[in-house]
Amino acid sequence: MKILFIGGTGNLSTDCAELLHHRGHKIIVLTRGHSLTPPEYHAVRADRKDAAAMRAALCNQMPDVVINFLGYEPADVQLDHALFAGEVHQYVFISTAAAYAKPPPRLPITEETPLGNPFWDYAQKKEQCENWLLGQWRASRFPVTIVRPSHTYSPRWFPNLVSSSSYTLAARLEAGKPVFVPGDGENPWTLTASSDFAVGLAGLIGNDGAIGEAFHITSDEALTWNQIYAETAAALGVDPPRILKIPVEFICQHCPRLTGTVKGDKANPAIFDNSKTKRFVPEFQCRKSFRDGIRESVEWFRQHPDRKVVSPEADAAFDQVTAAWLAQGGR
Repeated sequence: MKILFIGGTGNLSTDCAELLHHRGHKIIVLTRGHSLTPPEYHAVRADRKDAAAMRAALCNQMPDVVINFLGYEPADVQLDHALFAGEVHQYVFISTAAAYAKPPPRLPITEETPLGNPFWDYAQKKEQCENWLLGQWRASRFPVTIVRPSHTYSPRWFPNLVSSSSYTLAARLEAGKPVFVPGDGENPWTLTASSDFAVGLAGLIGNDGAIGEAFHITSDEALTWNQIYAETAAALGVDPPRILKIPVEFICQHCPRLTGTVKGDKANPAIFDNSKTKRFVPEFQCRKSFRDGIRESVEWFRQHPDRKVVSPEADAAFDQVTAAWLAQGGR
């Protein structure tokens, strides 16, 4: 099949494109030319928000399947519907498990758990996209499949509460600077290796039974934030790490931009039932533990020291919250 990736070189999509390529599919990656596309893929250059440019770029190579990793608001998927309705066999929308109700009404979370995140506009817009697309499925059988990743990481990420897509957490731990967990740090949280997520996604591609359905694809392993940071520090060789336990409301008060990602997501318990995905994709099984995955991240950065980039925004958020907590006598 010809599979178009709208976003094919990111944290989540890179392993997905690689696996589908190895399975014999032709991979087309939509790009604006700002990132390198592997030579074995076919790059299509266009601004994904420009309908005319998209139509022109794809006029002679309409894909069988579209996977959209970059749909963040209804206008994005409405544009795709205008381009691909009646043209493609399957349209896969990458949503988010953050769209589930927060806090969850019960555990484990299944695909039947109600949506509705009152704290994070990112999750709210993803839910709006889902609702619009499923409305098109019901009205005209637009062949949509919804996929909801949870906190998925690759070897280039250090998962944390502020921003996982840089070396910031690792740099702070190595320098002895404080980092923080929400509350007592004991809420369970699920982290999924992108290579494991790719197996689940690949099994849904071209699967007629998956059309009109929603799936989350996550690990079955749930760790507390205390355990996640302890494993990260151990992988880095930091002993002891400086980890502060800070109430969620204090975090949000002193760094309001973290309200969505913390109060609306990572401070909530996240344990998932993946039985639906496993019924549709029997080969799906998350095999990589976080202990192994975070050690892969450490090794990758040691082999690529030029990529040990600290995000000024993430570093400032850590400083803002921890300084305020220590100033009022917190430990």
